[in-house]
Amino acid sequence: MTETVIGQVNTNTYTRTFYHLLGNTIIANVTNMTVWFALVFFVFLETRSVTATSIVSGIYLVAVAVSGFWFGSLIDRYKKKNVMVLSGAVSLIIYAIGFALYIMAPAGAFKNPVSSVLWIFVPLLLTGVIVGNIRGIALPTLVTVLIPENDRDKANGLTGMTTGVAFIVVSAISGFLVGQSGMYSVLVLAMVMMVVSILHLASLAIPESEPAHEAGEAPKMDIRGTLAIVAAIPGLFALIFFTTFNNFLGGVFMGLMDAYGLSLVSVQMWGVLWAFLSSGFIIGGLVIARWGLGKNPLRVLFAANICIWTISSFFTIQSSILLLTSGMFIYLCVVPFIEAAEHTIIQKVVPPERQGRVFGFAQSIEMAASPLTTFFIGPIAELIFIPFMTLGAGVGLIGGWFGTGADRGIALVFTLTGFIGLIVTIIAMKTRNYRLLSERYMTG
Repeated sequence: MTETVIGQVNTNTYTRTFYHLLGNTIIANVTNMTVWFALVFFVFLETRSVTATSIVSGIYLVAVAVSGFWFGSLIDRYKKKNVMVLSGAVSLIIYAIGFALYIMAPAGAFKNPVSSVLWIFVPLLLTGVIVGNIRGIALPTLVTVLIPENDRDKANGLTGMTTGVAFIVVSAISGFLVGQSGMYSVLVLAMVMMVVSILHLASLAIPESEPAHEAGEAPKMDIRGTLAIVAAIPGLFALIFFTTFNNFLGGVFMGLMDAYGLSLVSVQMWGVLWAFLSSGFIIGGLVIARWGLGKNPLRVLFAANICIWTISSFFTIQSSILLLTSGMFIYLCVVPFIEAAEHTIIQKVVPPERQGRVFGFAQSIEMAASPLTTFFIGPIAELIFIPFMTLGAGVGLIGGWFGTGADRGIALVFTLTGFIGLIVTIIAMKTRNYRLLSERYMTG
């Protein structure tokens, strides 16, 4: 079979299929993320209730964390393409039902934050979005199927890039669509795009072997079996829990970044800045696709974490939107290296027939971290750090050079979070678990 070269990635029939999958994933991700973003905007604009929007976000994050176990089992139990097509079909059906409910709902039904119609509509659409997360677990397992081992790090860089592409598109269109016609045009677009995604995916030929399983075995949330798989590989638990700890710290940024940014610039400028910052995911992914992660992705993972936590320690050290923007841009350029390194390691050390469960387990554990921190960090900042930097001892201790006020209290949280992340990363690098995992990867 003849081969050509695009960048540094060898492409043949299988890798062309992979590029088709990337494009298809972008379509599906944009569709599902648009519904998700638009739903949050819509609920707030209709009800003007912060509590209602918080509940929407909470339902989504908890459902993502719980569903990863079962989705991973489905991916290992059945052919991955079939599971992805089914995922799209279920989302399409749910969006169609949601659209029917939306157009038939009585006037004003969505304005009451305790309306039964609203709280049927919201979980229904969230289910359609969450089912789409199957792709996020299936895609790295298909990298194992379609891409030669030496090029998987580059392919993982491209899969990470899809997040940035989707985020930029969604940021640009979701608010506009809701502003024009509520959820009407959002759901019409979602149904059309999901049909396109399903038809295109169904036309792709993916060289999968029939999954091995016991006769009559049903897909289930195989937590015990998954834990046994992960425990059998020295250092893999440590890798997943290290990423989970980082997500705990990442929840600080999720919970406080908007409040800090909006203390520096207008909401319009903040939206424009995030559209620009999201390109960091794309740049990072393209760099990985061009040069890869080197011989030892675990070393790259630690280097990337040292980079982001060092940046996080200093990008709010002074009240400056330029400093914040520069730091966040570098941060988002580096994040794809962490995800690509984790995926590359799992793809090599975990047998292909078990990767779905391991990726699903990792998603569930890692995704559970951020919402927990996000839930607690707001009250902690408001009750401890903001008073400390407005009327408390912090004014006299560091206020002369760090600054004072509510925004500097939030900034202090970011700085301390960065130092904690940096210390934990340096300690983790020296542990036996990570040395064993590195040796397993290098000799596997």
